[in-house]
Amino acid sequence: MHFLRLIRPLNLVIIAATMYCLGWYFDLINSNSDVSLISSLEFFLLVFSTVIIAAAGNIINDYFDVRADRINRPEKMVVSRHIKRRWAIVLHWFMNFVAFTIAVYLSYVNRTFWYVFIHLLSINLLWFYSMQLKRTVVIGNVAIALLTSLVPVLVGIFYNQQLNGIVDGEAYPFDLNSSDFYYVYFGIGLGIFAFVLNWTREIVKDIEDIEGDKVIKAKTIPIVFGVNKAKRIALISLVVTVLVSLVLVWSYSAGYITDYMSFSPLLVSAIIIIVTFVKLMMSKTNRDFKIVNNLIKLTMIIGLLLPLYWSIHLI
Repeated sequence: MHFLRLIRPLNLVIIAATMYCLGWYFDLINSNSDVSLISSLEFFLLVFSTVIIAAAGNIINDYFDVRADRINRPEKMVVSRHIKRRWAIVLHWFMNFVAFTIAVYLSYVNRTFWYVFIHLLSINLLWFYSMQLKRTVVIGNVAIALLTSLVPVLVGIFYNQQLNGIVDGEAYPFDLNSSDFYYVYFGIGLGIFAFVLNWTREIVKDIEDIEGDKVIKAKTIPIVFGVNKAKRIALISLVVTVLVSLVLVWSYSAGYITDYMSFSPLLVSAIIIIVTFVKLMMSKTNRDFKIVNNLIKLTMIIGLLLPLYWSIHLI
């Protein structure tokens, strides 16, 4: 039970669901193949390796956050209270080793270095984020938002390589000048949506955790610039999320989704963002910021699961 609390299973389920829903949508729009790639062993391994890297990231984050968590969320502490720190670090490295081994296998069978690169980047970035970057201004927020945005991008890369192949052993996943690589471009579109929302959520979490972060001498946005300026940055980011998501989803759905009702989940996300915007403006207590945090997470879940709605619509 304590181990499950440590790895945050709900977040891991969301990652896996996002990848499988996007894969299902890609399978349905791929009229040139009767093969379901989401049922393949390679796709399962890609999802599994991504999930266990995220789980290992949660472990190492708690490992380095023991002092701050004693103040911010003492009731949720697992490392040092229920699981010894040395066992936490052993679990972290074991899970990363398994994920990296899978990445080596995927890169080998697909004749590309791309999976090794992204997995290695994610493992190291999560380590440095937990150890140092999360205590720095802006960079920590950007790092964790970037990692979140890579989830749908990985699915796009996988489908592009499986369906279009790699020319002359090219290590890059797609040609930026080509309009044929819908899978990668759509993954990037969802990735940008996830990036902006998660960037906003990280700022709100920093406001919520400001007292504990002061103890460990972190230089987060609310500590350096003040809570009011941090709120303004988060509010601007919410507006950007609405604009970006409208443009990107409309662009990447052209030719595949023509029914305007198919965009209703996006409309729901926009409504929740408006509610979040108002709630954030009025937020003063930790409880208020926690509600805003959860609303942003809900918006992100609805947006990332948009391909599920489209897949059901296409059946």
